Amino acid sequence: MKRLILSMFAAVCMFGFTACGNTDNSSFAPADTTAKNEAAQQASQAEESDVSSETANQPEEDKAVSEKAEEQPQNTDNDDSKTADSIVVYFSATGTTKGVAEKIASTVGADIFELIPAEPYSDADLDWHDDKSRTTIEMNDPDVRPAIANDTVDLEGYTTVYIGYPIWWGDAPRMMSTFVEAHSFEGKTVIPFCTSGSSPIGRSSENLASQAGSGSWLVGGRLEASISESEIQDWINGMN
Repeated sequence: MKRLILSMFAAVCMFGFTACGNTDNSSFAPADTTAKNEAAQQASQAEESDVSSETANQPEEDKAVSEKAEEQPQNTDNDDSKTADSIVVYFSATGTTKGVAEKIASTVGADIFELIPAEPYSDADLDWHDDKSRTTIEMNDPDVRPAIANDTVDLEGYTTVYIGYPIWWGDAPRMMSTFVEAHSFEGKTVIPFCTSGSSPIGRSSENLASQAGSGSWLVGGRLEASISESEIQDWINGMN
């Protein structure tokens, strides 16, 4: 009898251990999976939050550029194939005429070309107080034609040509005579302009027109180095 009771007790214990083992497997396994899913979801939300925070902290200028790049359509026009109908051709010994020429080109949307002397002018050459300086000798001889180092400009296709130069001894530098005599201005409107300390454009434009022998030459005028683009536009409008 005692042996029977012990056997029954052992059987009951074994059943209890088996039930406990099944409970661990069925209850905690799904709980572990759920925890992993929740952790992954939280990590994803944290990543999205970091991205949003980074965008929020992006500089306004950078965001504006990005938005503009997304909204603005691409330009497929080939602007390089377009040519202006006017050009500014100039010679500048000290940089004053250069500055005015650049303002004219900017104002009217013209191309621009600087004439470079084959033999650059030194400060001694420009000394008008010296009777033996290079410029004094050149300007005293109307037949002198100083060479141009880069006269490769093609005026074909331009309807208006602005020609700029400093005033030397009341006239345009002889190098400008070299230029106008080497080109045709047929069918073009030519607008000369000059810079100087105080001397007006005088007969320099008429002399160049005569040497060119073609084109419709306007009188032009003397322009201050400090002239503004709005004043240039008024000057141009006044010639029309």
